[in-house]
Amino acid sequence: MFKEKLQPFIDRYNEINTLLSSPDISSDIKRMTDLGKEQSGLSVLVEKAKEYIECDDSIIENRELLKDPELGELAKEELPELEARVKVLEEEIKLLMIPKDKNDDKNIFLELRAGAGGDEAALFVADLFKMYVRYAEIVGWKVEIVSSSDGTAGGYKEMIAMLKGEGVYSKLKYEAGVHRVQRVPDTETQGRVHTSAITVAVIPEVDDVEVDIKANDVKMDVYRSSGCGGQSVNTTDSAVRLTHIPTGIVVAIQDEKSQHKNRDKAMKVLKARVYEAELQSQLDETSAERKLQVGSGGRSEKIRTYNYPQNRLTDHRIGLTLYSLDGIMNDGNLKLVIDPLIAHAQMEAIQEAGL
Repeated sequence: MFKEKLQPFIDRYNEINTLLSSPDISSDIKRMTDLGKEQSGLSVLVEKAKEYIECDDSIIENRELLKDPELGELAKEELPELEARVKVLEEEIKLLMIPKDKNDDKNIFLELRAGAGGDEAALFVADLFKMYVRYAEIVGWKVEIVSSSDGTAGGYKEMIAMLKGEGVYSKLKYEAGVHRVQRVPDTETQGRVHTSAITVAVIPEVDDVEVDIKANDVKMDVYRSSGCGGQSVNTTDSAVRLTHIPTGIVVAIQDEKSQHKNRDKAMKVLKARVYEAELQSQLDETSAERKLQVGSGGRSEKIRTYNYPQNRLTDHRIGLTLYSLDGIMNDGNLKLVIDPLIAHAQMEAIQEAGL
């Protein structure tokens, strides 16, 4: 019975309450903080679980009262309402019972890179980045450009930005992969549709506790910045390239005039990429976890096509097709894509958990 699956959560919640009132715990700040977070995460689930149990008990009681000549009519009136409420609660509780992704509340590094298609791919990097910026404005997130590399005919060969706000990773984690665009480039004189592709990486921000990178494991090179910039560009060795020797991961930042600032930015990105590589390795080893992803989330997987002539966006992982590409790209109405992706992932997680 579904009701039996709820009791362990209630028991754990009560256990945490007991532990938090213990003198032994009060002297251990980290333990108290961890228990407080767990308690907070369980509170809504336990509240709904108790209501579910109460409703289910009332249904059983009312069904028995149907035989009563005096109370039977009243029980008959209450039953439909109780049964409807139990169904709603069950669906809500199933979502709350899904194991929470520990990165969901984190800020992210959003990395966009031009792939096949040359200049047109670089232009699409700029277009897609504008879409994410508009979406961020709608939901109240902050966007900070970490590093960028201009395309030869406009746009960006590479764009790295940090997005800060509530639940950023939870909303954008399914954006990772290859995004394909089909449209007529401005340089095309005969009106032919070209296909280009860019890659998007969504990497959760990490702190020093989560990733410990030893100084001996990082090689730092400095060089002169290139491209647009201030007076220091091409005159001082302000650009920084960090190489993580154990993994071979390389990060190059040149946007700031100060070598120190570029190094700090590069180290933050490097730690996040090392963390992401470790996460991906864990997912690759755990087939059950991999099933919970909408696709693998790998950078080589083609996840979406943006077809401008048909005003069509297709997400290939869930078979979603929308004929409102202009609203998504120009107005940042990415919610039309994100919500179905999250709903699909939640459904898969519920099935995987056997709920």
